[in-house]
Amino acid sequence: MNILFVHQNMPGQYREMLAWLAAQGEHRILFLTQRKDAVPIKGVTLARYAPHRKPAKDAYALSRYFEECMGAGYGAYLACRQIQDQGFKPDIMLGHVGWGELTFVKQVWPDVPILGYWEYYFLSDGGSVGFDPEFPATEAARQISLARNAVNHLCLPMIDLGQCPTDWQMQTYPAEFRARSYVCHDGIRTDRLAPDPTARVSLARLGRTVGREDEVFTYMARNMEPTRGFHIFMRALPRILAARPQARALIIGGNEVSYGAESGAPGGYRGQMERELGTGLDWSRVHFLGRLPYVDYARVVQLGRCHIYLTVPFVLSWSLMEAMAMGATIVASDTAPVREMITDGKTGLLVDFLSPEALARRVIDVLERPDDYAALGPAARAHVVERYDFLTRTRAQHLARMNSLVPRAKAIRI
Repeated sequence: MNILFVHQNMPGQYREMLAWLAAQGEHRILFLTQRKDAVPIKGVTLARYAPHRKPAKDAYALSRYFEECMGAGYGAYLACRQIQDQGFKPDIMLGHVGWGELTFVKQVWPDVPILGYWEYYFLSDGGSVGFDPEFPATEAARQISLARNAVNHLCLPMIDLGQCPTDWQMQTYPAEFRARSYVCHDGIRTDRLAPDPTARVSLARLGRTVGREDEVFTYMARNMEPTRGFHIFMRALPRILAARPQARALIIGGNEVSYGAESGAPGGYRGQMERELGTGLDWSRVHFLGRLPYVDYARVVQLGRCHIYLTVPFVLSWSLMEAMAMGATIVASDTAPVREMITDGKTGLLVDFLSPEALARRVIDVLERPDDYAALGPAARAHVVERYDFLTRTRAQHLARMNSLVPRAKAIRI
Protein backbone atom coordinates (compact mmCIF):
# COMPACT_ATOMS: atom_id res chain seq x y z
CA MET A 1 0.00 0.00 0.00
CA ASN A 2 1.07 3.59 -0.63
CA ILE A 3 0.65 5.56 2.60
CA LEU A 4 1.08 9.30 3.10
CA PHE A 5 1.47 10.67 6.62
CA VAL A 6 1.12 14.43 7.17
CA HIS A 7 2.29 15.94 10.47
CA GLN A 8 4.25 19.15 11.01
CA ASN A 9 6.30 17.54 13.79
CA MET A 10 7.24 14.08 12.52
CA PRO A 11 6.41 11.49 13.82
CA GLY A 12 4.02 13.10 16.29
CA GLN A 13 1.23 10.78 17.39
CA TYR A 14 2.17 8.30 14.65
CA ARG A 15 5.41 7.19 16.29
CA GLU A 16 4.44 3.58 16.94
CA MET A 17 2.26 2.99 13.87
CA LEU A 18 4.82 4.52 11.52
CA ALA A 19 7.65 2.41 12.93
CA TRP A 20 5.57 -0.78 12.77
CA LEU A 21 4.40 -0.21 9.19
CA ALA A 22 7.92 0.62 8.05
CA ALA A 23 9.28 -2.52 9.70
CA GLN A 24 6.88 -4.69 7.67
CA GLY A 25 8.73 -3.75 4.50
CA GLU A 26 5.56 -4.17 2.43
CA HIS A 27 4.49 -0.58 1.97
CA ARG A 28 5.66 2.55 0.24
CA ILE A 29 5.50 5.18 2.98
CA LEU A 30 6.00 8.91 2.58
CA PHE A 31 5.94 11.35 5.50
CA LEU A 32 5.29 15.05 4.82
CA THR A 33 6.47 17.33 7.63
CA GLN A 34 7.75 20.80 8.44
CA ARG A 35 10.36 19.40 10.79
CA LYS A 36 13.86 20.00 9.46
CA ASP A 37 15.58 17.77 12.04
CA ALA A 38 13.25 14.80 11.61
CA VAL A 39 15.15 11.57 12.20
CA PRO A 40 15.12 9.33 9.11
CA ILE A 41 13.37 5.98 9.51
CA LYS A 42 14.30 3.01 7.37
CA GLY A 43 11.49 2.35 4.93
CA VAL A 44 10.06 5.89 5.17
CA THR A 45 10.68 8.61 2.57
CA LEU A 46 10.80 12.13 4.02
CA ALA A 47 9.22 15.09 2.25
CA ARG A 48 9.23 18.57 3.70
CA TYR A 49 7.05 21.59 3.22
CA ALA A 50 7.33 25.16 4.38
CA PRO A 51 4.36 27.31 5.36
CA HIS A 52 3.41 29.49 2.42
CA ARG A 53 2.75 32.40 4.75
CA LYS A 54 2.89 33.21 8.44
CA PRO A 55 0.74 35.82 10.21
CA ALA A 56 2.26 39.20 10.97
CA LYS A 57 3.09 40.08 14.55
CA ASP A 58 0.14 42.46 14.69
CA ALA A 59 -2.31 40.02 13.08
CA TYR A 60 -5.89 40.16 14.35
CA ALA A 61 -6.06 37.80 17.33
CA LEU A 62 -9.34 36.17 16.30
CA SER A 63 -7.98 35.13 12.92
CA ARG A 64 -4.25 34.75 13.63
CA TYR A 65 -4.45 30.98 14.17
CA PHE A 66 -6.59 30.51 11.05
CA GLU A 67 -4.10 32.48 8.97
CA GLU A 68 -1.25 30.41 10.34
CA CYS A 69 -3.10 27.18 9.53
CA MET A 70 -3.96 28.33 6.03
CA GLY A 71 -0.31 29.15 5.39
CA ALA A 72 0.59 25.62 6.50
CA GLY A 73 -2.27 24.15 4.47
CA TYR A 74 -1.27 25.86 1.26
CA GLY A 75 2.38 24.97 1.81
CA ALA A 76 1.40 21.32 2.28
CA TYR A 77 -0.79 21.51 -0.82
CA LEU A 78 2.11 22.76 -2.95
CA ALA A 79 4.31 19.97 -1.60
CA CYS A 80 1.65 17.39 -2.44
CA ARG A 81 1.51 18.73 -5.99
CA GLN A 82 5.25 18.10 -6.26
CA ILE A 83 4.82 14.62 -4.79
CA GLN A 84 2.12 13.94 -7.38
CA ASP A 85 4.39 15.18 -10.18
CA GLN A 86 7.04 12.73 -8.97
CA GLY A 87 4.62 9.87 -9.53
CA PHE A 88 3.46 9.08 -6.00
CA LYS A 89 -0.24 8.60 -5.33
CA PRO A 90 -1.27 7.44 -1.85
CA ASP A 91 -3.91 4.79 -1.24
CA ILE A 92 -4.64 6.43 2.11
CA MET A 93 -3.56 9.58 3.94
CA LEU A 94 -3.21 10.00 7.69
CA GLY A 95 -2.66 13.36 9.31
CA HIS A 96 -3.29 15.74 12.18
CA VAL A 97 -6.18 18.06 11.43
CA GLY A 98 -5.47 20.83 13.89
CA TRP A 99 -2.73 22.70 12.03
CA GLY A 100 -4.45 23.04 8.67
CA GLU A 101 -2.08 20.75 6.78
CA LEU A 102 -4.89 18.58 5.42
CA THR A 103 -7.12 21.44 4.29
CA PHE A 104 -6.36 21.26 0.57
CA VAL A 105 -4.87 17.81 -0.03
CA LYS A 106 -8.16 16.44 -1.42
CA GLN A 107 -7.72 18.91 -4.27
CA VAL A 108 -4.61 16.95 -5.26
CA TRP A 109 -6.05 13.45 -4.75
CA PRO A 110 -9.87 13.76 -4.60
CA ASP A 111 -10.47 10.01 -4.45
CA VAL A 112 -7.92 9.17 -1.74
CA PRO A 113 -9.41 8.63 1.74
CA ILE A 114 -8.15 10.62 4.73
CA LEU A 115 -8.00 9.30 8.28
CA GLY A 116 -7.72 12.50 10.31
CA TYR A 117 -6.45 12.93 13.84
CA TRP A 118 -8.82 14.97 16.02
CA GLU A 119 -6.85 16.03 19.08
CA TYR A 120 -8.87 18.75 20.75
CA TYR A 121 -11.85 21.00 20.12
CA PHE A 122 -11.10 24.32 21.77
CA LEU A 123 -13.62 25.16 24.48
CA SER A 124 -14.58 28.53 25.88
CA ASP A 125 -15.88 26.84 29.05
CA GLY A 126 -15.09 23.50 30.64
CA GLY A 127 -11.57 23.26 29.23
CA SER A 128 -8.28 24.98 29.91
CA VAL A 129 -9.51 28.56 29.45
CA GLY A 130 -10.14 30.14 32.85
CA PHE A 131 -9.66 26.88 34.77
CA ASP A 132 -6.89 28.29 36.95
CA PRO A 133 -8.02 31.51 38.68
CA GLU A 134 -4.41 32.66 38.73
CA PHE A 135 -4.76 33.04 34.97
CA PRO A 136 -8.29 34.40 34.56
CA ALA A 137 -9.84 34.29 31.13
CA THR A 138 -10.75 37.54 29.45
CA GLU A 139 -13.74 37.71 27.13
CA ALA A 140 -11.33 37.87 24.22
CA ALA A 141 -9.60 34.68 25.40
CA ARG A 142 -12.84 32.74 25.26
CA GLN A 143 -13.65 34.04 21.80
CA ILE A 144 -10.14 33.40 20.53
CA SER A 145 -10.40 29.82 21.78
CA LEU A 146 -13.63 29.22 19.89
CA ALA A 147 -12.27 30.87 16.77
CA ARG A 148 -9.46 28.33 16.64
CA ASN A 149 -12.03 25.68 15.72
CA ALA A 150 -12.55 27.16 12.26
CA VAL A 151 -9.93 24.75 10.93
CA ASN A 152 -11.71 21.77 12.48
CA HIS A 153 -14.97 22.73 10.76
CA LEU A 154 -13.31 23.51 7.44
CA CYS A 155 -11.67 20.07 7.37
CA LEU A 156 -14.65 18.04 8.58
CA PRO A 157 -16.17 17.45 5.10
CA MET A 158 -12.79 16.28 3.79
CA ILE A 159 -12.04 13.74 6.52
CA ASP A 160 -13.39 10.30 5.66
CA LEU A 161 -12.86 9.02 9.19
CA GLY A 162 -11.59 10.68 12.35
CA GLN A 163 -9.58 9.27 15.24
CA CYS A 164 -9.35 10.71 18.74
CA PRO A 165 -7.10 9.23 21.45
CA THR A 166 -9.32 9.53 24.54
CA ASP A 167 -13.01 9.66 25.37
CA TRP A 168 -12.72 13.01 27.11
CA GLN A 169 -10.97 14.62 24.16
CA MET A 170 -13.59 13.21 21.78
CA GLN A 171 -16.37 14.62 23.96
CA THR A 172 -15.00 18.12 23.46
CA TYR A 173 -16.13 17.86 19.81
CA PRO A 174 -19.68 18.53 18.58
CA ALA A 175 -21.91 15.59 17.65
CA GLU A 176 -21.23 15.82 13.91
CA PHE A 177 -17.54 15.12 14.54
CA ARG A 178 -18.17 12.28 16.98
CA ALA A 179 -20.54 10.56 14.53
CA ARG A 180 -17.74 10.19 11.99
CA SER A 181 -14.92 9.21 14.34
CA TYR A 182 -13.65 6.46 16.58
CA VAL A 183 -11.84 6.65 19.90
CA CYS A 184 -8.62 4.72 20.26
CA HIS A 185 -5.34 5.77 21.78
CA ASP A 186 -2.24 5.83 19.58
CA GLY A 187 -0.80 3.03 21.69
CA ILE A 188 1.98 2.52 24.24
CA ARG A 189 4.82 0.04 23.75
CA THR A 190 4.52 -1.57 27.16
CA ASP A 191 6.95 -4.26 26.04
CA ARG A 192 9.63 -1.56 25.92
CA LEU A 193 8.42 0.52 28.86
CA ALA A 194 8.37 -1.50 32.05
CA PRO A 195 9.57 -1.21 35.66
CA ASP A 196 13.33 -1.47 36.06
CA PRO A 197 14.59 -1.69 39.67
CA THR A 198 18.19 -1.37 38.41
CA ALA A 199 17.65 2.00 36.69
CA ARG A 200 20.21 4.64 37.59
CA VAL A 201 20.90 8.22 36.54
CA SER A 202 24.05 10.25 37.07
CA LEU A 203 23.63 13.64 38.72
CA ALA A 204 26.66 15.82 38.07
CA ARG A 205 25.97 18.15 40.98
CA LEU A 206 25.78 15.21 43.36
CA GLY A 207 28.86 13.53 41.94
CA ARG A 208 27.26 10.09 41.84
CA THR A 209 24.38 8.12 40.39
CA VAL A 210 20.98 7.76 42.04
CA GLY A 211 18.71 4.73 41.95
CA ARG A 212 15.73 3.16 43.63
CA GLU A 213 17.48 3.21 47.02
CA ASP A 214 17.43 7.02 46.89
CA GLU A 215 14.37 9.06 47.83
CA VAL A 216 13.67 10.54 44.41
CA PHE A 217 10.44 11.98 43.06
CA THR A 218 9.96 13.14 39.49
CA TYR A 219 8.01 15.62 37.39
CA MET A 220 7.89 15.70 33.61
CA ALA A 221 6.34 17.98 30.99
CA ARG A 222 7.41 18.90 27.48
CA ASN A 223 7.74 22.45 28.76
CA MET A 224 7.51 23.90 32.25
CA GLU A 225 4.25 25.85 32.01
CA PRO A 226 0.99 26.44 33.92
CA THR A 227 -1.09 24.22 31.60
CA ARG A 228 0.90 21.28 32.97
CA GLY A 229 0.84 22.60 36.54
CA PHE A 230 4.49 23.58 36.77
CA HIS A 231 3.72 26.48 39.12
CA ILE A 232 1.68 24.21 41.40
CA PHE A 233 4.45 21.62 41.48
CA MET A 234 7.08 24.24 42.32
CA ARG A 235 4.99 25.69 45.14
CA ALA A 236 4.66 22.22 46.66
CA LEU A 237 8.42 21.69 46.70
CA PRO A 238 9.29 23.65 49.88
CA ARG A 239 6.87 21.55 51.95
CA ILE A 240 8.00 18.28 50.41
CA LEU A 241 11.71 18.90 50.82
CA ALA A 242 11.31 20.28 54.35
CA ALA A 243 9.37 17.18 55.43
CA ARG A 244 11.71 14.76 53.65
CA PRO A 245 15.31 15.94 54.18
CA GLN A 246 16.79 13.17 52.00
CA ALA A 247 14.42 13.64 49.06
CA ARG A 248 15.45 14.95 45.65
CA ALA A 249 13.28 16.33 42.86
CA LEU A 250 14.21 15.39 39.28
CA ILE A 251 12.48 17.66 36.77
CA ILE A 252 12.31 16.92 33.05
CA GLY A 253 11.19 19.54 30.54
CA GLY A 254 12.10 22.52 28.41
CA ASN A 255 11.81 26.19 29.26
CA GLU A 256 9.54 27.18 26.40
CA VAL A 257 5.74 27.19 26.14
CA SER A 258 3.74 24.54 24.31
CA TYR A 259 0.28 25.60 25.45
CA GLY A 260 -1.03 28.93 26.67
CA ALA A 261 0.56 32.34 27.01
CA GLU A 262 4.26 32.90 27.58
CA SER A 263 5.42 34.09 30.98
CA GLY A 264 6.96 37.34 29.81
CA ALA A 265 9.33 37.17 32.80
CA PRO A 266 13.09 36.64 32.47
CA GLY A 267 13.79 32.92 32.34
CA GLY A 268 10.19 32.06 31.55
CA TYR A 269 8.00 30.27 34.09
CA ARG A 270 11.01 28.54 35.59
CA GLY A 271 12.73 31.85 36.25
CA GLN A 272 9.49 33.26 37.59
CA MET A 273 9.08 30.44 40.09
CA GLU A 274 12.73 30.50 41.13
CA ARG A 275 12.37 34.15 42.07
CA GLU A 276 9.06 33.55 43.84
CA LEU A 277 10.41 30.71 45.99
CA GLY A 278 13.78 32.36 46.58
CA THR A 279 15.68 31.09 49.61
CA GLY A 280 12.67 29.23 50.96
CA LEU A 281 13.73 26.15 49.05
CA ASP A 282 16.76 23.88 49.28
CA TRP A 283 17.81 24.26 45.65
CA SER A 284 20.67 21.78 46.08
CA ARG A 285 18.07 19.01 46.00
CA VAL A 286 16.18 20.32 42.96
CA HIS A 287 17.59 19.01 39.69
CA PHE A 288 16.43 20.52 36.39
CA LEU A 289 17.43 17.96 33.75
CA GLY A 290 16.05 19.74 30.69
CA ARG A 291 14.78 17.71 27.76
CA LEU A 292 16.25 14.23 27.76
CA PRO A 293 16.68 11.50 25.17
CA TYR A 294 13.85 9.01 25.42
CA VAL A 295 15.92 6.29 27.07
CA ASP A 296 17.22 8.67 29.74
CA TYR A 297 13.73 10.05 30.41
CA ALA A 298 12.49 6.49 30.99
CA ARG A 299 15.31 5.77 33.45
CA VAL A 300 14.43 8.85 35.49
CA VAL A 301 10.80 7.77 35.82
CA GLN A 302 11.80 4.17 36.59
CA LEU A 303 14.01 5.11 39.53
CA GLY A 304 11.56 7.49 41.16
CA ARG A 305 9.65 6.63 44.32
CA CYS A 306 6.85 8.92 43.15
CA HIS A 307 5.98 10.56 39.83
CA ILE A 308 3.91 13.75 39.58
CA TYR A 309 1.66 14.54 36.62
CA LEU A 310 -0.47 17.68 36.51
CA THR A 311 -2.67 19.13 33.80
CA VAL A 312 -5.62 21.45 33.42
CA PRO A 313 -8.56 19.99 31.42
CA PHE A 314 -6.73 19.65 28.14
CA VAL A 315 -5.00 17.13 25.89
CA LEU A 316 -3.62 14.22 27.91
CA SER A 317 0.14 13.68 27.76
CA TRP A 318 1.64 10.40 26.56
CA SER A 319 4.03 10.72 29.51
CA LEU A 320 1.26 9.86 31.99
CA MET A 321 0.51 6.54 30.33
CA GLU A 322 4.19 5.83 29.83
CA ALA A 323 4.81 6.39 33.54
CA MET A 324 1.92 4.05 34.30
CA ALA A 325 3.44 1.43 31.98
CA MET A 326 6.70 1.74 33.91
CA GLY A 327 4.90 0.98 37.16
CA ALA A 328 5.34 4.42 38.71
CA THR A 329 3.45 5.43 41.82
CA ILE A 330 1.70 8.48 40.41
CA VAL A 331 0.26 11.54 42.12
CA ALA A 332 -1.79 13.38 39.52
CA SER A 333 -4.29 16.19 39.17
CA ASP A 334 -7.94 15.37 39.75
CA THR A 335 -9.00 16.72 36.36
CA ALA A 336 -11.29 15.15 33.78
CA PRO A 337 -8.71 13.85 31.26
CA VAL A 338 -6.66 12.29 34.08
CA ARG A 339 -9.67 10.62 35.69
CA GLU A 340 -10.15 8.69 32.45
CA MET A 341 -6.78 7.02 33.05
CA ILE A 342 -6.36 6.93 36.83
CA THR A 343 -8.76 5.67 39.48
CA ASP A 344 -7.89 7.28 42.79
CA GLY A 345 -6.49 4.77 45.25
CA LYS A 346 -6.32 1.96 42.69
CA THR A 347 -4.02 2.98 39.84
CA GLY A 348 -2.72 6.24 41.28
CA LEU A 349 -3.52 9.12 43.61
CA LEU A 350 -5.50 12.21 42.59
CA VAL A 351 -5.26 15.66 44.15
CA ASP A 352 -6.81 19.06 43.57
CA PHE A 353 -4.85 20.69 40.74
CA LEU A 354 -5.14 24.10 42.40
CA SER A 355 -3.74 23.05 45.80
CA PRO A 356 0.04 22.85 46.25
CA GLU A 357 -0.65 21.90 49.86
CA ALA A 358 -2.70 18.85 48.87
CA LEU A 359 -0.07 17.82 46.35
CA ALA A 360 2.68 18.14 48.94
CA ARG A 361 0.77 16.09 51.52
CA ARG A 362 0.24 13.23 49.07
CA VAL A 363 3.82 13.18 47.85
CA ILE A 364 5.22 13.34 51.39
CA ASP A 365 3.06 10.39 52.39
CA VAL A 366 4.22 8.32 49.41
CA LEU A 367 7.86 9.13 50.10
CA GLU A 368 7.47 8.32 53.80
CA ARG A 369 5.45 5.11 53.41
CA PRO A 370 6.25 3.65 49.96
CA ASP A 371 5.24 0.14 50.97
CA ASP A 372 1.70 1.30 51.71
CA TYR A 373 1.37 2.42 48.08
CA ALA A 374 3.34 -0.40 46.48
CA ALA A 375 0.26 -1.87 44.77
CA LEU A 376 -0.51 1.27 42.76
CA GLY A 377 2.34 0.97 40.27
CA PRO A 378 1.65 -2.64 39.22
CA ALA A 379 -2.06 -1.86 38.95
CA ALA A 380 -1.32 1.17 36.77
CA ARG A 381 0.86 -0.91 34.47
CA ALA A 382 -1.76 -3.67 34.26
CA HIS A 383 -4.37 -1.10 33.24
CA VAL A 384 -2.24 0.32 30.43
CA VAL A 385 -1.25 -3.13 29.20
CA GLU A 386 -4.87 -4.24 29.15
CA ARG A 387 -6.35 -1.24 27.36
CA TYR A 388 -3.63 0.79 25.65
CA ASP A 389 -0.79 -1.52 24.64
CA PHE A 390 0.09 -0.88 21.00
CA LEU A 391 0.94 -4.41 19.91
CA THR A 392 -1.91 -6.26 21.60
CA ARG A 393 -4.71 -3.67 21.72
CA THR A 394 -4.59 -0.46 19.70
CA ARG A 395 -2.66 -1.59 16.61
CA ALA A 396 -5.40 -3.96 15.45
CA GLN A 397 -8.08 -1.31 15.93
CA HIS A 398 -6.20 1.29 13.90
CA LEU A 399 -5.35 -1.13 11.10
CA ALA A 400 -8.95 -2.30 10.88
CA ARG A 401 -10.10 1.32 10.50
CA MET A 402 -7.46 2.02 7.87
CA ASN A 403 -8.46 -1.12 5.96
CA SER A 404 -12.10 -0.07 6.03
CA LEU A 405 -11.18 2.93 3.85
CA VAL A 406 -9.31 1.07 1.11
CA PRO A 407 -10.15 -1.77 -1.31
CA ARG A 408 -9.72 -5.25 0.15
CA ALA A 409 -6.84 -5.96 -2.22
CA LYS A 410 -4.91 -3.07 -0.65
CA ALA A 411 -5.63 -4.01 2.96
CA ILE A 412 -2.78 -4.16 5.45
CA ARG A 413 -2.24 -7.59 6.90
CA ILE A 414 -2.73 -7.70 10.67
